[in-house]
Amino acid sequence: MASTSDYVPSSVSDQVEELLSRTGPLPIVAAGDPVLRRAAEPFDGQLDPALLARFVAALRETMHAAPGVGLAAPQVGVPLRLAVVEDPAPVPDEIREARGRVPLPYRVLVNPAYEPVGPARAAFFEGCLSVPGWQAVVARPAEVRLLAQDENGRPLDEVFTGWPARIVQHETDHLNGTLYLDRAELRSLSSNQAMLERWSHPTPSQAATDLGFDLPEES
Repeated sequence: MASTSDYVPSSVSDQVEELLSRTGPLPIVAAGDPVLRRAAEPFDGQLDPALLARFVAALRETMHAAPGVGLAAPQVGVPLRLAVVEDPAPVPDEIREARGRVPLPYRVLVNPAYEPVGPARAAFFEGCLSVPGWQAVVARPAEVRLLAQDENGRPLDEVFTGWPARIVQHETDHLNGTLYLDRAELRSLSSNQAMLERWSHPTPSQAATDLGFDLPEES
């Protein structure tokens, strides 16, 4: 008979119950864990409504505590196509204008998928709670259409631009086993300290010049 320490959840539901049995924010999985490199399972009622509500509330609490502006279920080890996003965008006007960083109200994204709207691309530094300590420039579609459901099964069909578009792409990528570094300009990879000291400009143009990488013309 296995001891309590040998307990292995027999289902995603059991795994979530085990996670929620602890207090405080959920532990965030770091790069190198296979769960971050596998396509997550589409959500199809694996969690009953009460457990789903508790889980997304815990994801939101964990996102706030980190702090971050998005968190996908695989980042806490749960291989389901679920994510939460929220950004109050407390940034100076210059950065808001340059990056299109406007507030993104709290949303739960269930089974999200996105597609670009138009050819424009924007490049900025991104970080990830699963890759702590580092940031890199990622060029992404500047505008995307997101198709998803919310936590109550209601359909979402919305166009996002600017920083909100970047957030929903980043979190949806997690559900496909993709990290932002897979899309990044690796020459731009910078420690958080370097970001504070050198690259906290509204745009990454100076970083591109000094570190030797190209930016898209549309950025």
